Amino acid sequence: MKQFLEIAKITATHGIRGEVRCQYYCDTAEVLCGFDELYFDKGAKKVTISNAYPHKNVVIMKIDGVDSIEQAQPLIGKMLYLDRDDAQLDEDLFFIQDIIGLTVKDADTGEIYGKITDVYQNGAADVFSIKRPEDGRELMFPNISEVVLKTDIEGGEMIIRPLKGLFDDED
Repeated sequence: MKQFLEIAKITATHGIRGEVRCQYYCDTAEVLCGFDELYFDKGAKKVTISNAYPHKNVVIMKIDGVDSIEQAQPLIGKMLYLDRDDAQLDEDLFFIQDIIGLTVKDADTGEIYGKITDVYQNGAADVFSIKRPEDGRELMFPNISEVVLKTDIEGGEMIIRPLKGLFDDED
């Protein structure tokens, strides 16, 4: 598991006082706004966030020491990281970066469906995408308690019980 996780990308400057616009990679803009310290360079350089607030599907952020548009412009395209130790997750929540790569196994038959390649956040429940090892076909399933029985990050696997017809080609 990575210690430092991508949480946002600086996409533009905002105003003339050094603020930047950030596309966030967390559940809500408010989550990103809750951190006082973030990191550049995959965790190598700590930065202090003096102010952050949601604005039109992005977060406007003021980084200490960045006080002009000229200082902010070189930051465009840079990734911001959080230290996983600074984030508090409920017991049944996981970082998406930890979910990707898990082996998905059938609870009843032990069949391995493949590894999780992507997570789509589409409303009521996240949808996991896996690629079948034998034919490369993409399968998808919802992250609901009726399907996902166990997620074992340390063990590298997710145990599921697909709903009838979920992975069938038949209508």
